[in-house]
Amino acid sequence: MDTCPTNPSDLNEAEENEIEVIKKHKIELLEDIKRLKEEIAQVFEEIDSFQQAQTRKMVQKDKDLCIGRKKFNMDPTKGIQYLTEHKVLSSNVEEIAKFLFKGEGLNKTAIGDYLGQRDPVNLQVLQAFVQCHQFSNLNLVQALRQFLWSFRLPGEAQKIDRMMEAFANWYCQCNPGVFESTDTCYVLSFSVIMLNTSLHNPNVKDKPPFERFVSMNRGINDGGDLHEVLLRSLFDSIKNEPFSIPEDDGNDLTHTFFNPSREGWLLKLGGRVKTWKRRWFILTDNCLYYFEFTTDKEPLGIIPLENLSVRQVDDPKKPNCFELFNANSKGQKIKACKTDGDGKVVVGKHQSYKISAATPEQRDQWIEAIRTSITQDPFYDLVSARKKKIANKK
Repeated sequence: MDTCPTNPSDLNEAEENEIEVIKKHKIELLEDIKRLKEEIAQVFEEIDSFQQAQTRKMVQKDKDLCIGRKKFNMDPTKGIQYLTEHKVLSSNVEEIAKFLFKGEGLNKTAIGDYLGQRDPVNLQVLQAFVQCHQFSNLNLVQALRQFLWSFRLPGEAQKIDRMMEAFANWYCQCNPGVFESTDTCYVLSFSVIMLNTSLHNPNVKDKPPFERFVSMNRGINDGGDLHEVLLRSLFDSIKNEPFSIPEDDGNDLTHTFFNPSREGWLLKLGGRVKTWKRRWFILTDNCLYYFEFTTDKEPLGIIPLENLSVRQVDDPKKPNCFELFNANSKGQKIKACKTDGDGKVVVGKHQSYKISAATPEQRDQWIEAIRTSITQDPFYDLVSARKKKIANKK
C-alpha cells in the first residue's frame, strides 16, 4: 500500500521554524560574543588602568624617594620622617638600617649624624645598622675599614662613643675569643683610628713608631697585654694603607676631615657684606672649615684657630650667637682665607667671625668644642676613660 507523500506546505513550515530557531541561536550567539568581547575589553581596560595606577605609584614612590634622600642629606631626621610618612620606608628599625647601609644617594656625613643621635629609635637603628656588617673571620683593621666606609664618623665625642661601642660589641659577637672583653676591642679600635691619623695626616709631623703603638696599648686586654704579632699586623696594615673615606662625603682631603671634632649647619655673618649665610662647618686639626654644601669637595673658607678666642655674644638679628676673635690684636684682620666667585683663594676680610647656631645648646656645644679643639683631641679622653675602666677591673 503506497504511503501518502508529506504535504509540501507542512515541510516549508517546519523548515521555517528550524530556520527561525537557527536565527535565534545565531542572534543569541552573536550577543554572547558581543558581551564576551565587551567583558574582555573591560578586563583589558581594568588591567591597563591597574598598570597605569601601578606605574603612577612607582613614579610617585621614586619621586618621594628622591625627595626623601635630598631631605635626609640636609636633615637626616626630617628625611627619615618624610620617607616613613610617604610609605617609602616603614618605621621598622631594621628596614631603616638596611636603607642606610645600602646608602644609595645618601651622604655619608648625614648617615653618621643620624646614627650618632641618642634618641631611642636612632640607637635601635644604630644596633641594626652595625649588624648589617659581616665581621666574622676579619681582623680588627679589616672590620674597621668596612665599618668606616659605610658612613662618616661624627666629630662629637658622645656620638663617637656610642658608635664605637656598638662596633666593638658586634665585632666581639662575630669573633668570640679574639679579645678578653668588648672594652679591649673598643680601646684598640680607637688606637688604630688615632694611629691612622698620626701616620697619614700631613699636619702631624711626629709619626709614631711601632713601639709607641705597643706602649699605648699596654694592659688593655683586661689588665694583660695583647700579642705583639697581632699589634704588628694592625700597625703595618694601617701604615701601608690608610682608611678610605667615600668621595661623596664632600671632600678629597680625606685625612684633613676624617674624625672632625664637630660639624654641622651654622649661619655665618659676612665680613664685607653683612649678610647671614647658611654654611656647613667642620672643626678639625685646630681649624674651622666651612662649605656651602656637605657634598662640596673644597671648603669656601678656612679659619685657623691659633691665637683666637671664642665667646658668646648677642646680636639683634640672630639668636644663639658666638664670636671668634683675636684678643691680643684688636682691629686687625684674622689670618684666614676663602675662595672668591672665580674660585681663587683670597685673604679673608674679617676682624672677627660672628656665627649663629640653631639652639642655645648647639651654640654652647660649638663654643666648648672650639675651646677644646685648640688644646686636645676628644679621642684621647674617650680612650683614657675606658682604660681606667679596664684598670679598675683588676
